[in-house]
Amino acid sequence: MPCPCHKIGDYRVSLSMQRKIAPVLENVAESTAACLVTMMQGNLFAIGLSHWLIASQTGVIAGVIASLAIFATQTDNRWAISLVLGAMTAVVDFFMHPGGFGPVFMEALVTGIGAAALSFAVGSAWRWYRGERAAT
Repeated sequence: MPCPCHKIGDYRVSLSMQRKIAPVLENVAESTAACLVTMMQGNLFAIGLSHWLIASQTGVIAGVIASLAIFATQTDNRWAISLVLGAMTAVVDFFMHPGGFGPVFMEALVTGIGAAALSFAVGSAWRWYRGERAAT
């Protein structure tokens, strides 16, 4: 006898939730990755648990705030999404931990630029992939 909790309608609900959650997770991952790489100044062999924790906190906070801002504006513009994520990442990174190089704001600024660039690259690649798949 099939499980009553797995109905056909539940599949559509899960797809709908997946479409809503996927951009948030993407923003969090891009912000976390940019923070981690910038914090380590490219030396990924020196990553420790404390680095992961700080980068994860920065990524979650910045990714969620950026996702809420993007959702509120209902924009689908890749440039706007990337700039919002970069700005939020820079601001959150500035308040999460002290800068590791240059003036006090420099690491946060570089992290924000990295998050924006990563967001634009991943988003553009994903749209290209979906467009190519839809055309075939």
